[in-house]
Amino acid sequence: MTIAVGERVPEATFSYIPYTPELDDLSACGTVSTYSIAKEWAGKKVVVFAVPGAFTPTCHVNHLPGYLKNYEQFKAQGVDVIAVIAANDPFVLSGWARVEGLKDKIIALSDSGAEWSGSIGLSIDLSARGLGIRTTRYALILDDLVVKHIHVEEVPSNVTVTGADRLLALL
Repeated sequence: MTIAVGERVPEATFSYIPYTPELDDLSACGTVSTYSIAKEWAGKKVVVFAVPGAFTPTCHVNHLPGYLKNYEQFKAQGVDVIAVIAANDPFVLSGWARVEGLKDKIIALSDSGAEWSGSIGLSIDLSARGLGIRTTRYALILDDLVVKHIHVEEVPSNVTVTGADRLLALL
């Protein structure tokens, strides 16, 4: 069952590689760390968007860039954290974050096997395309870990209800 407005998101500890200036040297790999949403998102307004995969055409060209472009507007609306979630490993997500220029603005979190997304009813089986279980394309606005808005693309290759402009309009 898909999580609903008014429900608290379940605890999760994601893997990620936090941005450091050393990562600007693209030959650096960084160190995998853990990111507890109970600790990091408690008491905060958070925008979370999920993509089926880093470096995939829609995710790379149409989805993530809007959030980076509108970063200052999200902050002006009181958003404390912006996070992108994908089923890729933390090294792939760190590489994608560096290519996109996220630095420390948007946190790229690895939802390995789309376990957390699946626990809230937001995973998709793309095995027929050789991609396995992935996060579907969704966006959440959370306030102190409680869902205030949830949007899921009916067609995962579209960015209509989960784009940055749509979420900004809801804040």
